[in-house]
Amino acid sequence: MIPLHPQAYPGDGNRLRWIVPAGLLGVTGPLRGAPAALAALLTDGTLAGATVEPAAVVTTLGAGRSWAADGPRIRDALHAALAEPAGWTVAADDGRAADATLRVLVRGLLDGTAGQFARSHGGGIDLVDVRDGVVTVRLRGACHGCPAARITLHQRLERQLRRQCPGLRAVVDASAGAAAGRDAP
Repeated sequence: MIPLHPQAYPGDGNRLRWIVPAGLLGVTGPLRGAPAALAALLTDGTLAGATVEPAAVVTTLGAGRSWAADGPRIRDALHAALAEPAGWTVAADDGRAADATLRVLVRGLLDGTAGQFARSHGGGIDLVDVRDGVVTVRLRGACHGCPAARITLHQRLERQLRRQCPGLRAVVDASAGAAAGRDAP
């Protein structure tokens, strides 16, 4: 079961932010389509709407509904829906929301496993930019100019990002001026 916990939404008792693993859904924005369990709550008016954030789903109660009465059913529907990340669709945007999600995922990996690996070898990887699904990083220290850097970027960063964010187009090393990853399929 995917970890999920509610958090009060500041200043609005009809909304609740459900904290989920960052980048789990791979999309951000107002929800337009959802797996059956969650879609049913939107259809029957239990929920008036939902918005996907990089590490949360914000739900808004329908008219005449309460968290005390409907909260457990909403939680169960979210658990079921989170198990089907491909079934979530959001309103079309100009790409900024997808890039924001990707940025959160990259920072998490650079603060975590990918960054720790580089630091353990006397180097580092800095996030330069995320634009249109392209992640630009800069290698520093022992990583800059290292023949194994391309493998590190591919194995430790790009592969993990692709698992969590299908919209990733490439990982580019700005310090080398060359693509560190492959083009998206």
